[in-house]
Amino acid sequence: MGLGGCILLIGVGAILAFATDWQVDGINIDLVGWIMMLVGLIGVFVYMSIARRRRMVVPTNTAIVQDDQQHYH
Repeated sequence: MGLGGCILLIGVGAILAFATDWQVDGINIDLVGWIMMLVGLIGVFVYMSIARRRRMVVPTNTAIVQDDQQHYH
Protein backbone atom coordinates (compact mmCIF):
# COMPACT_ATOMS: atom_id res chain seq x y z
CA MET A 1 0.00 0.00 0.00
CA GLY A 2 1.42 3.37 -0.94
CA LEU A 3 1.39 6.62 0.94
CA GLY A 4 -1.78 7.74 -0.82
CA GLY A 5 -3.64 4.63 0.29
CA CYS A 6 -2.56 5.18 3.88
CA ILE A 7 -3.74 8.79 3.83
CA LEU A 8 -7.03 7.65 2.30
CA LEU A 9 -7.49 5.13 5.13
CA ILE A 10 -6.85 7.84 7.71
CA GLY A 11 -9.33 10.18 6.03
CA VAL A 12 -12.11 7.63 5.63
CA GLY A 13 -11.52 6.40 9.17
CA ALA A 14 -11.79 9.92 10.55
CA ILE A 15 -15.03 10.48 8.65
CA LEU A 16 -16.48 7.24 10.02
CA ALA A 17 -15.32 7.97 13.58
CA PHE A 18 -16.21 11.66 13.84
CA ALA A 19 -18.62 12.74 11.12
CA THR A 20 -21.24 10.01 10.92
CA ASP A 21 -24.06 8.96 13.16
CA TRP A 22 -24.97 5.77 11.31
CA GLN A 23 -26.19 2.79 13.28
CA VAL A 24 -25.59 -0.72 11.93
CA ASP A 25 -26.64 -3.78 13.90
CA GLY A 26 -23.60 -5.68 15.12
CA ILE A 27 -21.04 -3.16 13.83
CA ASN A 28 -19.63 -0.22 15.76
CA ILE A 29 -18.93 2.32 13.00
CA ASP A 30 -16.88 4.52 15.35
CA LEU A 31 -14.60 1.60 16.18
CA VAL A 32 -14.21 0.72 12.50
CA GLY A 33 -13.15 4.34 11.88
CA TRP A 34 -10.58 4.25 14.67
CA ILE A 35 -9.18 0.96 13.38
CA MET A 36 -8.88 2.36 9.86
CA MET A 37 -7.05 5.43 11.18
CA LEU A 38 -4.68 3.24 13.19
CA VAL A 39 -3.93 1.00 10.20
CA GLY A 40 -3.35 4.09 8.05
CA LEU A 41 -0.90 5.55 10.60
CA ILE A 42 0.99 2.28 10.84
CA GLY A 43 1.15 2.20 7.04
CA VAL A 44 2.57 5.74 6.93
CA PHE A 45 5.30 4.84 9.43
CA VAL A 46 6.18 1.65 7.55
CA TYR A 47 6.24 3.50 4.23
CA MET A 48 8.48 6.23 5.66
CA SER A 49 10.93 3.73 7.13
CA ILE A 50 11.18 1.90 3.80
CA ALA A 51 11.58 5.17 1.91
CA ARG A 52 14.33 6.29 4.33
CA ARG A 53 16.27 3.07 3.72
CA ARG A 54 16.00 3.53 -0.05
CA ARG A 55 17.37 7.09 0.18
CA MET A 56 20.53 6.16 2.05
CA VAL A 57 23.59 7.13 0.07
CA VAL A 58 26.22 4.43 -0.17
CA PRO A 59 29.68 5.88 -0.72
CA THR A 60 31.51 4.58 -3.73
CA ASN A 61 35.06 3.29 -3.67
CA THR A 62 36.29 5.11 -6.74
CA ALA A 63 39.75 6.58 -6.74
CA ILE A 64 40.21 10.26 -7.51
CA VAL A 65 43.05 10.94 -9.91
CA GLN A 66 44.50 14.42 -9.95
CA ASP A 67 46.55 15.79 -12.78
CA ASP A 68 49.35 17.75 -11.08
CA GLN A 69 51.27 18.47 -14.25
CA GLN A 70 51.44 22.12 -15.20
CA HIS A 71 50.65 22.93 -18.76
CA TYR A 72 52.86 25.55 -20.47
CA HIS A 73 51.75 27.26 -23.63
